[in-house]
Amino acid sequence: MVDYDVVIIGGSSTGRYAAATASANHARVALLEPLQPQLRANYHPGYHQTLSQFAEGLHHAQHHLSSGVYQITEPSSAKLAVNWQIAGEYAESVVSNLAAQYSLEGLARMGVDIIQGQGEFVTQPDLGFVVNRRKLRSRRYLLAMGSKPKIPQIEGLILTGFLTVETLQKLSAIPKKLVIIGGDPSGVELAQTFARFGSNVTIIVQSSHILAKEDRQAAYLIQAHLEAEGVTVLTQTEVIQAQAIQGQKWIQAGNRALEVDEILIAAGRQPQLYDLNLSEVGVELDRGYIAVNQKLQTTNPKIYACGDLAGGYPFEQIARYEAQICLKNLLFFPRHQVNYQGIPWAIFTHPQLARVGLTQQQARRYYGDDILVWQDSLLNLPKAQLLEETTGFYQLIGHRNGKILGASIVGTQASEMIDIIALAIRQGLKMDAIAQLPQIGLTLSEMNSDMARAWLQHRHPQKQWMSDGIETLFHWRRAWFS
Repeated sequence: MVDYDVVIIGGSSTGRYAAATASANHARVALLEPLQPQLRANYHPGYHQTLSQFAEGLHHAQHHLSSGVYQITEPSSAKLAVNWQIAGEYAESVVSNLAAQYSLEGLARMGVDIIQGQGEFVTQPDLGFVVNRRKLRSRRYLLAMGSKPKIPQIEGLILTGFLTVETLQKLSAIPKKLVIIGGDPSGVELAQTFARFGSNVTIIVQSSHILAKEDRQAAYLIQAHLEAEGVTVLTQTEVIQAQAIQGQKWIQAGNRALEVDEILIAAGRQPQLYDLNLSEVGVELDRGYIAVNQKLQTTNPKIYACGDLAGGYPFEQIARYEAQICLKNLLFFPRHQVNYQGIPWAIFTHPQLARVGLTQQQARRYYGDDILVWQDSLLNLPKAQLLEETTGFYQLIGHRNGKILGASIVGTQASEMIDIIALAIRQGLKMDAIAQLPQIGLTLSEMNSDMARAWLQHRHPQKQWMSDGIETLFHWRRAWFS
């Protein structure tokens, strides 16, 4: 006799989402939430994205000031700034509102058993999870502990002090000089945000460009845009040392010594794997992450894992998609497999970078010469011209049979434009379905159908004999019916 349909070992927003979803499906659910603050994922991306919205509003307002819109008095000295305290308080209120959707109180009202504490798996006499001297017995278990920032091994870094995206709230003022170590998505977003707030920002990465997992063309374009806004990017550079001298922070980056006010670490994330006795129950790790199969089962088939525990970019929509697959398998029949090709995601710089499906390199690896790629600049999009947001490009990748394989967009509101391609991939629609979709004029999304039509024309360019034949036909019809 078991007590639950699923026990969720949480500490993350994904764990709470999974608990709410399972309970809505009439399952008996227990959610374990660790008491220790360091074991809970207290950070929400809404915080720094709200700050980014402030920065974008500031950027656009300053652009308008330089484009003829000005204050009636003293237009030449018009200057805008952000009140950091007010911006931070507003960002915290936004996060609080977002987090309320899956609060522990709300989950309890839904019937989820909330258990606070730290426990571990046991195998005797049978599989269970012991917490607060109580053994939780369940048909299946779900690991959803989330992740924490990956802190590089740099001499003196701990003593010198640093920030992560989870501790931005500790800032009392906008730093004059900010160095960001690492080029992950959140770090790149924050680099632009603080540069627009007036900080002198430097990003330091060991790779040849920021956003090392991305297509080079897209990453270089974002990097160039940041540099145009005043961000210094040091590539192929290793931070050797950090130290505080007479109350001032210094870092040694390659052969450069940089004086800074604050250090922000944005070098990726790692699983929040506290001691759960996983090895005792046969759950294996793969390069520090939990090893899972296509059904998201661990090496113990009764235990599943989702979210940041499996690696990759820590995007919330990906984690929630994985949670849905896990719940379908562990509550019902284990026959559902993950398919990441139809999941869109975006990096909220300006311009944005959005992608779904395969990159051009991945597509060529799988399909060789059977792929066709069409790319166009946002300069040719009327709405982009209207908004004066023409920086960027749209790349559409498809198989010669018309199957849509992927798309990458760099440009304003790319995160909104990518959704229709994601839906087409998930539903197995082909390129002609997008090409035939009537789009509202003077919108950014009309580029989806324009690109699909261009791709189809590129696949079957009109032969000269066909052009000559059509021209002859029209000439004959005009002569016959005259």
